[in-house]
Amino acid sequence: MVHIYYGDGKGKTTAAAGLAVRAAGSNMRVLFVQFLKTEYSGERRVLSGLEGVTLTSCPLELKFTIDMTEAERQQAAVLFRGMFERSAATALSDRYDMIVLDEIFDVVNEGMLSEAEVFEFIANAPKSIEIVMTGHDPSERFLGVADYVTEFVKRRHPFDRGITGRKGIEF
Repeated sequence: MVHIYYGDGKGKTTAAAGLAVRAAGSNMRVLFVQFLKTEYSGERRVLSGLEGVTLTSCPLELKFTIDMTEAERQQAAVLFRGMFERSAATALSDRYDMIVLDEIFDVVNEGMLSEAEVFEFIANAPKSIEIVMTGHDPSERFLGVADYVTEFVKRRHPFDRGITGRKGIEF
């Protein structure tokens, strides 16, 4: 089935990581793919130690897309497209019971990966695989194919008061 965690609220990646932990605890094999994150995102340390969870690598440093130059955006697009293509091929080899595509909607919305490529993967994925996608502003087409849709709505966040992300809480 297809799961979507989206919105402007905190907790999308945390929910996906929690689902991956639950799946691994039930002897399922999970491929956890993170776009727009670095190796220093806190959940990676725990997930990497779980039997049954495979993490794809992330860059050591990565700017927010709004801070990237056009050349950096093009480099990031090449990186993310390669990550997606390798991950999709691995998942389609039927080695995994679940694939998490964390921040996939943001990569699509930034034009770094086409929506068509993601839909091709969904259409060709084994029916036994759980596909978990997170991010902001999924298209109506994505929402339409999902079996689970959870929207995270921000009511208040310290960032609105100028407080930057804190290790262990936001990353």
